[in-house]
Amino acid sequence: MIARRKTRQIRVGAVPIGGGAPISVQSMTKTLTEDVHATIEQILSLAGVGCEIVRVAVRGSEARRHFWGIVRESPIPVIADIHFDHRLALAALEAGVAGLRINPGNIGKREHVEKVVRAAKERGVSIRIGVNLGSLEKPLLEKVRAGKIRTQRP
Repeated sequence: MIARRKTRQIRVGAVPIGGGAPISVQSMTKTLTEDVHATIEQILSLAGVGCEIVRVAVRGSEARRHFWGIVRESPIPVIADIHFDHRLALAALEAGVAGLRINPGNIGKREHVEKVVRAAKERGVSIRIGVNLGSLEKPLLEKVRAGKIRTQRP
């Protein structure tokens, strides 16, 4: 058996994560978010086979306009996967999303990231920070490539 690290528990909607909670199943839709019907159908299918949390990409203003319908109709908590535009994260929070996944490196300005963090905190919404090499600033990327920064856990 694998020993689990001790962590603090959070909630994504009603689903506890960490802190000794059972491991939950999360998946991501592959539909266009603008197609609310197809996205909800996919979420229902995922929930039907045991998925407990679903991540949905919010790509642009069209997706932002339709996202509230997905959040409202989803039987399981929805995490908004946000890239490049902090306003999409703010709109997802207004729609009642259960969680956010952001990459601060591609959101841009520090004040935009801080605005998203404040809004999420006000609503009690957890944020998953996802970073990849493509979003690192050049000096930090060079340190990673030179092996001066370890990119994976032991």
